[in-house]
Amino acid sequence: MNQRETFRSRIGFLLLSAGCAIGIGNVWRFPYVVGQNGGGVFVLIYLLFLTIMGVPVLSMEFAVGRASRKSPVKAYQALEKPGSMWHLHGYVAMVGNYMLMMFYTTVAGWMLYYFYSFFIGKFSGMSSEQVGAVFEETLAQPGINVFWMIVVVVLGILICSMGLQKGVERITKVMMIGLLSLMIVMAVRGLTLEGGLSGLKFYLYPDFQKVKEVGIGNIIVSAMNQSFFTLSLGIGAMAIFGSYLEKEHTLLGEAVNVAVLDTFVAITAGLIIFPACFAFGVNPDSGPTLIFITLPNVFISMMGGRVWGSLFFLFMSFAALSTVIAVFENIIACCMELFHLERKKAAWTNLAVITLLSLPCALGYNVLGSFQPMGPGSAVLDLEDFIVSNLLLPLGSLVYLLFCTWKAGWGMEEYKKEVNEGTGIKVPVWAFGYLKFVLPLMIIGVFLQGIL
Repeated sequence: MNQRETFRSRIGFLLLSAGCAIGIGNVWRFPYVVGQNGGGVFVLIYLLFLTIMGVPVLSMEFAVGRASRKSPVKAYQALEKPGSMWHLHGYVAMVGNYMLMMFYTTVAGWMLYYFYSFFIGKFSGMSSEQVGAVFEETLAQPGINVFWMIVVVVLGILICSMGLQKGVERITKVMMIGLLSLMIVMAVRGLTLEGGLSGLKFYLYPDFQKVKEVGIGNIIVSAMNQSFFTLSLGIGAMAIFGSYLEKEHTLLGEAVNVAVLDTFVAITAGLIIFPACFAFGVNPDSGPTLIFITLPNVFISMMGGRVWGSLFFLFMSFAALSTVIAVFENIIACCMELFHLERKKAAWTNLAVITLLSLPCALGYNVLGSFQPMGPGSAVLDLEDFIVSNLLLPLGSLVYLLFCTWKAGWGMEEYKKEVNEGTGIKVPVWAFGYLKFVLPLMIIGVFLQGIL
């Protein structure tokens, strides 16, 4: 076996890990949930849960990766005690990565298609009804969905086939710096719009009246869910980056840095969306409607809307593609280790596999439109998303947590040694009892909430 590849730079690792965590949910879900749940009050509770739930589990995924120097499928085998069955989760994690890509490639394709449409001026001069109709028409056309999904798969595989340093790290670095720069430019633009500041107030100003209406319990549950799902934990998507890491820095410190970048993007997305929506008197929605109907309407009302629309969908494409590349890297690394393949062979095999697996979602709104797995109006995407988000992520996170804290797994002593190696923030001694007894109950709570 060749020597394990490593990152060329620490910033490359941080941007790649953050790129994996920063996804479409940061933009189409986070700002809306903040606005609905009392603004600044929600943000504070969210940051608390991110610190006490998300960051510790992220440090565990990194630790399992770095200690084993293996992909998620083989990592448990390298660390578990002889005769135990923890490694079975490695295969589940690999399935989870494939399943995430089965719908994410289609959604990333929509982002690229909208960027292209704004860029060529397709939306110029449209009424708001026509803009809404564009999204419906897009979903109804199998050709558009399949074509752009394939573009995403080919781009992702091409970048991963070039290697960790030359492909994945180098390109993700450029995309992430582009993403962060575009967001800052657009947020400044949003805040300088007339009426934009009332949007900012609605978004981040603590609204205790709203807290009373929604109920503090509901707000806590929402914040807990958001903080947990934002980092894409539980399917080994982060463990793989740990396996490429040197031992210079503590893993809790690295986990905090990734969480800070992820939160910066989520909060900045709201600084783009709310001021713009308020300035043009549009009600900010959540989910696909916000991205594909509400915001295009805002952009076409703005001066230079074609430019701002193009920039927005370019940044959405970067957010989606950074996740695609990170998860593809995980899948390819697993295949290289499982089937003893060279990187290029593993990459091109997965080009065919992922394209085929992504077809049901791409055809879910047209050819397979009559298949409504989660009840009337649902599509293949909803089922795949439910399985990944509500089952595989929370249960997988629980497995990583128990593996790192139980004697029957890898054990607290080994985790403690690995997570605290290097310079940076260390996990304090008092926290180990919390990690072992309290955190598992919180994750089970998130899981049950998701199922209900």
